[in-house]
Amino acid sequence: MPATAADLLLRDVILVDGSTVRLRAIQHDDFERLRDLFRRVSPQSRYLRFHSHVGQISDADLGRFTAIDYETVFGLVATLGEDEAEQIIGTGHYFRTEPAIAEVAFLVEDTHQGRGIATQILDALTETARAHGIQTFEAYVLGENRSMMDVFQAAGFPLHAVLKYGTLHVTFPIEPTEQADVATAHREAVAAAASLRVFFQPETIAVIGASRDAGTIGAEVFRNVVETGFTGTVYPVNPHATAVHDVAAYKSVLDIPGPVGLAIVIVPAAHVLNVVDECGRKGVRGLVVISAGFRETGEEGRASEHQLVEKARHYGMRLIGPNCMGVLNADPAVSFNGTFSPVFPPFGNVGLLSQSGALGLALLDHASALGIGLSTFVSVGNKADVSGNDLIQYWEQDPATDVILLYLESFGNPRKFARLAPRVTAKKPIIAVKSGRSESGSRAASSHTGALATVDVAVDALFRQSGVIRVDTLEEMFDVAGLLAHQPLPVGRRIGILTNAGGPGILAADACESAGLKIEPLSDETKAAMRRILPPEAGLSNPVDMIASATADQYADVLRLLVKDDSLDAIIVIFIPPMVTRAPDVARAIRQVVGEGVEKTILACFMMTKGAPKELSEGGRSVPSYIFPESAARALSHVADYAEWRKRPRGVVPQLNVNTEAARAVIHAALLDAPDGKAWLTPAQCAKVLDAYGIRSAPVMFAQSAGKAVVAARKLGLPVAMKVASTTITHKTDVGGVKLNLATFAEVERAYKTMREQLAALGRPQEMQGVTVQAMVKGGVEAIVGVTQDKSFGPLVMLGLGGTMVELVKDVQVRIQPLTDTDARDMIRTTKGYRLFQGWRGAPPADVSALEDMLLRISSLAGDVPEIADLDLNPVRVLGVGQGAIVVDARILVRLVP
Repeated sequence: MPATAADLLLRDVILVDGSTVRLRAIQHDDFERLRDLFRRVSPQSRYLRFHSHVGQISDADLGRFTAIDYETVFGLVATLGEDEAEQIIGTGHYFRTEPAIAEVAFLVEDTHQGRGIATQILDALTETARAHGIQTFEAYVLGENRSMMDVFQAAGFPLHAVLKYGTLHVTFPIEPTEQADVATAHREAVAAAASLRVFFQPETIAVIGASRDAGTIGAEVFRNVVETGFTGTVYPVNPHATAVHDVAAYKSVLDIPGPVGLAIVIVPAAHVLNVVDECGRKGVRGLVVISAGFRETGEEGRASEHQLVEKARHYGMRLIGPNCMGVLNADPAVSFNGTFSPVFPPFGNVGLLSQSGALGLALLDHASALGIGLSTFVSVGNKADVSGNDLIQYWEQDPATDVILLYLESFGNPRKFARLAPRVTAKKPIIAVKSGRSESGSRAASSHTGALATVDVAVDALFRQSGVIRVDTLEEMFDVAGLLAHQPLPVGRRIGILTNAGGPGILAADACESAGLKIEPLSDETKAAMRRILPPEAGLSNPVDMIASATADQYADVLRLLVKDDSLDAIIVIFIPPMVTRAPDVARAIRQVVGEGVEKTILACFMMTKGAPKELSEGGRSVPSYIFPESAARALSHVADYAEWRKRPRGVVPQLNVNTEAARAVIHAALLDAPDGKAWLTPAQCAKVLDAYGIRSAPVMFAQSAGKAVVAARKLGLPVAMKVASTTITHKTDVGGVKLNLATFAEVERAYKTMREQLAALGRPQEMQGVTVQAMVKGGVEAIVGVTQDKSFGPLVMLGLGGTMVELVKDVQVRIQPLTDTDARDMIRTTKGYRLFQGWRGAPPADVSALEDMLLRISSLAGDVPEIADLDLNPVRVLGVGQGAIVVDARILVRLVP
């Protein structure tokens, strides 16, 4: 939905230098604050804004700037501070000059210019202008005002400028464009990364609540910062101590003599707000609030957390936490452990986020035990400000991070995640564990789609569309991370297996096949070469069984042959320790081959209780190792899926010829008389909405008596189908509410009476408003297409095999709106029943392209008309190639949108 003026009353934005300001709609009582701004700006800035050398701003002009009339004039201010100390540091307005055109202008205080404030104001003005029917902005810019032209160009809109008498008349349409969206996303990513730099590359840290009492969190955090060799300066703050850990302490952050970039706060919740005030006055840029006692404790804590965020934003600070375990950077150039974890992991190329503080302790310990090096680690706690989305954008630009790991318990803004994650995963893999799989939605009673599109299904859809690797367990997350962190992506799914024992080789082959990997035959050349190396008892097919007597040299020689075999994309090397060959020798042999410039994906499976030998990770590119072959196969399957996602076309959201206003008119008319703000559309209304979006449905007529049903059948032509018309009956077949293949008018009349009698016998006669009579649609494959609204994810679009057993079979695919053409193709081809659409057991293939088109049109409808709460098209008959797809039955629930 477009932003409104009310939405902009509170908008905290991140600037290019990483600091934050608040944007809000201008108010009448900003009169004096604006006057103060105009006093503080330089004469040159006033000249560039007003095109003349003005001294003071008149009361008349100030009154015009503070006018509140969103249709003709709208003003925004950028502020710092709170309450009486609030200060306006920038302002912008648009003034409507024609019905679809408005003039736009800005003024930013000199000391705050170059930070992106004007750009943020322009973005917000643009959203509001669109919501009020403005299509074009114009501006009059003095020729020397290069910075203002930079703001317009950075917005990504196509500019038209005419120079006359030293002034540029600039005009540009403000409708969204791909270039503008890319420009906005780039600015957002740069700003988010800049705002988080202080957390990972601080020069000075104040630990507020540093303690001398061993075993307390305040003591552990300060000791960790000092003892891990932080390369900057650290100050303990403790009003009751002169020194902590032999470092001079300060009673307040305000007493520290120099600047402080980052503050780690470990004080009781009741004192946190006062500490934040002091940090703001000190000029601290980042806060890590480890203290608990906020939202997780109930409503009072929630209110305190809201105040905490408000204070941080008023001072322009970013906040991690509260209720978190801190942050760390393992890079020796920083060497900063701002957590209470006793484990400081080795430096590596993996960024790790944990929403759970307690689980974060275990994650750091496990990563260290596996030898997986981290670049940075963050425990986000309550995610009151800094979120997973922010951190993903930081890691996107961090040269030290190649792989991103996420442990999530909730999503704050999944729609934003859906926008930025595909951009990140195109360059760096994201592996996620999302807990709460058992959570189900509350939509089950409304529709098939609502029952099937649970929250966890929505998460799956989000990750699939975004290229995120979703794993079920933390162990699996590290299995995949170890492979991605050290090995190249496989170019395909063809796997070679090398082993010294037949049993594990068979297990590995079975696991690979189950995971969608392929065990391909080896080339004749490879087999011939292996015969010259291995004993006659060895098995030379794939898996290659070198038998228990295999030496380290034979491992190296055969592995070189498999690497050169063009029929393989990746190789799993399995070793079970016999009496004659030492595991370290085999590990060195594998590493030697990998060090020879091998470009294929290599992973090992050392089936030993002691784990993998250290020789697999010594020098150069490490080889990840797994205790069991099944774990290796699962990890490799995830990585192969990700490699395929990176290669597939990104897809586009097509522009369709639709009539949105016609669909909205039908829905708004239905809602006029809706007593509780929601209504089921009648079959005729459903048909009109679908027709407005170019979706073909079978002709249908409504009848409220047996005689009128016969008249309808006569007009439509026999045979016909009859269905109960009801706003309360979801599953019509369960109550005898569907009669098919009525071939005579007598059958039609009898079907109506029987249906009425069956409902009466069930005690539900009042739920029958009549029947719909429809010409029979025969042939093709039955599908279901649906939409349901999720309060967090927005519209979810579903496809599956249709009919009465859809909820039993659950062969469905769900994606988040909007669908691209690639999404629509993927949805159809990843259903288990896709072979039915291809033509099963002699049946003709179905018109898959028509079904793809229907999915895209339904996606467009769901995005354009948010009043649609639930939509079920079941069944949709997908006819033969070239014959299209027809909706046989439609149910649409609409509700008022605030």
